[in-house]
Amino acid sequence: MNGIPFCQGPPDHQSGPFPFLIPAGAVDTHAHVISSASFVSNRSYTPPEARGEQYIEMLDQIGATYGVLIQVSVNGQDNEPMLQVLDQHSVRLRGVAVPLLGQPDAYYQNMKDRGVVGIRVNVMFSGGGLDLSQLEECDALAQDWGWHIQFLLDANDLPVLMSRMQKMKSTLVIDHMGFLKTSVGLSSPGFKAMVELVRERAWVKVSGAYRLSDEAPKYTDVVPYAKTLIEAAPNRCVWGSDWPHVATYGPMPSIAQLLECFALYAPTEEIRKKILCDNPQHLYGF
Repeated sequence: MNGIPFCQGPPDHQSGPFPFLIPAGAVDTHAHVISSASFVSNRSYTPPEARGEQYIEMLDQIGATYGVLIQVSVNGQDNEPMLQVLDQHSVRLRGVAVPLLGQPDAYYQNMKDRGVVGIRVNVMFSGGGLDLSQLEECDALAQDWGWHIQFLLDANDLPVLMSRMQKMKSTLVIDHMGFLKTSVGLSSPGFKAMVELVRERAWVKVSGAYRLSDEAPKYTDVVPYAKTLIEAAPNRCVWGSDWPHVATYGPMPSIAQLLECFALYAPTEEIRKKILCDNPQHLYGF
């Protein structure tokens, strides 16, 4: 429709073998539910619907205890489909919303009561709803409600943004290692700025390997980037499946493949427990 590309859905079942046993209490910090009834016209892609029960089934298949739903760009600022899934799984799930700004307190209280713990600023895909011109307003809102701000952005833009982000007072979370293709290089200004921000204060999701890699699974070219970020702030790194892998037009990754990559840069049980359990339970309030 109108040149908006369709993308495929995830595998129906996550078949292992998995490279390690997921520890009890593990949190998948990045996934989406998707409602076709809430598609925005300016979306970047058209995915299949993704329902809450499908996501819970995936968590069960891989052995994860908790999950975090992130408001998807194709649904704009209609957070209700995600909130309804949070209602159904209030113990097991949390949410990161894309709220409207300038609303009455009751609007934000409703979100918080239903499990929202953060705000998403997505500048990589159309329809995201909030942009970088609103950073300071988002920062004030996050402080008011005890939320963090999660950024899906291109880390190549961080050198220009650093001064503003360093002045923010709320907790900052960088998605998918800054969405930085490995071909850019460890010495690139964008990666160096991201490492500096993570070392100083930001959290980072060491996830999305298939989006960053120029290789087939196990996406080994991602490993040096992830290891550098983990070394910079081992207590502020988390991992997410990125289910249902929206805007993917090549081979669809399995969670087993993503975990194989994760195991390369988190090779010990101790660091895996920190990234999969301890850190995200603290950040998301499980």
